[in-house]
Amino acid sequence: MIYTPIKFRNIELKNRWVMSPMCMYSCENGMANDFHFVHYGSRAQGGTGLIIVEATGVEPRGRITNHCMGIWNDEQAEKLQKIVNFVHENSDSKIGIQLAHAGRKGSTWNNKQISIEEGWETVAPSSIPYHPSERIPHTLSTDEVKEQVQNFKEAAKRAVQAGFDIIEIHGAHGYLIHQFLSPLSNIRTDEYGGSFENRIRFLIEIVDAVNEVLDENTALFIRVSGTEYAENGWDIESSVALAKVLKEHAVDLVDVSSGGNIHGAKISVFDGYQVPFSSQIKNEASVKTGAVGLITELDQAEKILQNGEADLIFVAREILRNPYIAVQGSFETKEDCFFPHQYTRAKIST
Repeated sequence: MIYTPIKFRNIELKNRWVMSPMCMYSCENGMANDFHFVHYGSRAQGGTGLIIVEATGVEPRGRITNHCMGIWNDEQAEKLQKIVNFVHENSDSKIGIQLAHAGRKGSTWNNKQISIEEGWETVAPSSIPYHPSERIPHTLSTDEVKEQVQNFKEAAKRAVQAGFDIIEIHGAHGYLIHQFLSPLSNIRTDEYGGSFENRIRFLIEIVDAVNEVLDENTALFIRVSGTEYAENGWDIESSVALAKVLKEHAVDLVDVSSGGNIHGAKISVFDGYQVPFSSQIKNEASVKTGAVGLITELDQAEKILQNGEADLIFVAREILRNPYIAVQGSFETKEDCFFPHQYTRAKIST
């Protein structure tokens, strides 16, 4: 089943393997470079159905670190277009980009907040830092929230012009959108705070704005944290309710991760530990989902799909170790998978 095609709008993925977006901390001024060209291009040569470029800031303050990628100007988009063109011209892979804003978790290095002179003033829905030792973030005004919605829209427009097949909005891991979703980080009293409907408003406005620049040739994914592992915080029931709303707003898939918003949260980590969240969202909200989190083996991935727990398999650390996980799996199962014609002499005969 993992080598069965699947369509999102007019975009057909040749298989269900996805390279999960992972920060590389290797940019200057948000610009992709030769490292990124090789990094993403090599996964396309490995037969991966979909490659998603790392969290990419929609404004300078949207980066996690000052070496993270950005797409707040046309020059950055042009650098990314070189990667997109290579993937399209030299493989069967599709390529997406994750649009992100770090919010209060920005201006860091090695997981520690850097000085405001080296970094920048962070922003958040409320004046609550991620860790008590960090600076109090600037609370976005209602008008500033609406400006951030436009930042996502403009970034999506650039991504479409660069040729990306899929846009993923990062609403997980304690970054700005997640900060709005959670009642533990969002104590606003305006239209963006308080009730569930108000706390999801920022994300829904972003989704609607981004969809204005998409058509049937570009699909829309959302990454969420299924739970933040904190009492009275964002939980799996909230994620199911959100997924039902996202489906009504033309979101094609919910990419289900977890955690990241509450410092010190206790998380039990084991192989496939986030799959149950994907399964619950998929089956209770009747949406397509992606499963991620210590999925490292073909048999494991196949079982998740066959059990109806997800529609796509997002692979992170394992695809860093092995860019050819998709094509090597097809050798084992004698399934069809893209393999560069230049490498034909190395293909296992069937």
